[in-house]
Amino acid sequence: MRKIASSAVEIAHRSSDQLGETPLWCDAEQILWWLDIEKPTLHRLDPATGDHQARAFDTQVLGSLALAGDGEKLIATDLTLNRLAADNALEPIVSVDAGLDNRLNDGRVDPRGRFWVGTMDNQLHRPNGSLYRIDADGTAHAMIDNVIVSNGIAFSPDGRTGYFTDTRGHLSWRLTIDPDDGAITGREVFADYSRTGERPDGAVIDAEGCLWQAFFAGGRIVRYAPNGCIDTVVEMPVTHPTCVCFGGPDFRTLYVTTARKFLSDDRLAAEPLAGSLLAVEGIGQGLPENRFVFS
Repeated sequence: MRKIASSAVEIAHRSSDQLGETPLWCDAEQILWWLDIEKPTLHRLDPATGDHQARAFDTQVLGSLALAGDGEKLIATDLTLNRLAADNALEPIVSVDAGLDNRLNDGRVDPRGRFWVGTMDNQLHRPNGSLYRIDADGTAHAMIDNVIVSNGIAFSPDGRTGYFTDTRGHLSWRLTIDPDDGAITGREVFADYSRTGERPDGAVIDAEGCLWQAFFAGGRIVRYAPNGCIDTVVEMPVTHPTCVCFGGPDFRTLYVTTARKFLSDDRLAAEPLAGSLLAVEGIGQGLPENRFVFS
């Protein structure tokens, strides 16, 4: 097993995100986007120049983010998924889980341009959440239910295999997907942390079809081979890495969002990088991010 020490981790942007999440590399712009969920902010970073911009949103939380065409994005506010135009206009597309004490959380676009996004219980213990597939026409299809905290959504390059995690259920699944109609035709446990209580969080697939996953409260990133074995562990200088993506001109920079949430004042003093955007160079090869296709 390959072990990467925390000394290899660099600061991509020093920040104080309460709950940094959903890093996405836009290869067209050569820009890194990410969210602070609980201080609802959309961040934009140009690593080549260091230019950083932030846009605050008037909502309780920003739950998820995805790229679309022509500079557009999908962005989740509370339980509503929105179209964010290049001119920053916000247009609601679909709302889910009406009447439940939930919010939208992690999501990712599959190779056919559909957006898969999950909901989570705001109290972090009730199985109120679901995994949804959002099609090009904006319709939402419930795919998996009885989820506490949806996370770790990722897809193999051919779109036939998906990954999905319930962070507070301490389980990750491998899904068999029909790439043509987006139906889930099989589901099996991929990783089980129910005995240890570990919290697998956001994830991404690399060019070799391996899954990189952050461990919230676990201080590390791991890479799973397709057979479920861990072959790489990256130790982090923070307790709460939250999500990962590959970026840079050659997709060889692993970007990691982090959080200050749940950390005591003493712990925050000991972790000056908590809440910052971090990066590790040259430990893997990523792929361009899939983009949502509007009908």
